[in-house]
Formats: sequence, C-alpha cells, structure tokens
Amino acid sequence: MLLEIILVITSLLLILLILLHRGKGGGLSDMFGGGVSSSVGGSSVAERNLDRITLGIGLVWAACVVGLGLLLSTGR
Repeated sequence: MLLEIILVITSLLLILLILLHRGKGGGLSDMFGGGVSSSVGGSSVAERNLDRITLGIGLVWAACVVGLGLLLSTGR
C-alpha cells in the first residue's frame, strides 16, 4: 500500500518536473513556440538542480515499480 502511494506521488512529480524542463530545440516545444527564446549560456544552476531532482525522483519511481513487481510476483 505504501509503495503504491509513493508511486502515484512520484509519477505526478515526474510529470511536473519533466514539463518544467526547457526544450532543447527541434522537438515539439518548437512547434508551440518554445524555441523563440535563444539560450546564450550553458545550463544555469537552476536547470542543473532541476535535472538532479528529476533524476532522483525518477530513481525512486523506478525502485517503487521494481518493488511492486516483486511483491506481485511473490503472490502477496
């Protein structure tokens, strides 16, 4: 039950965090006007932190999926 709740929360957080990422160009973000602003520097501190948080939440999400799979395969 706890893993299911964590999975739902991390899924929603991943959706939100992925939508916050800046488009790299050439994809769907350009189609909807996301490519209008040009990026002049590298990635900022905020973007690097967003990447780290997204990666961490993604790892927690993956661990929950594996954990739930193991629980369901043992017949619990």
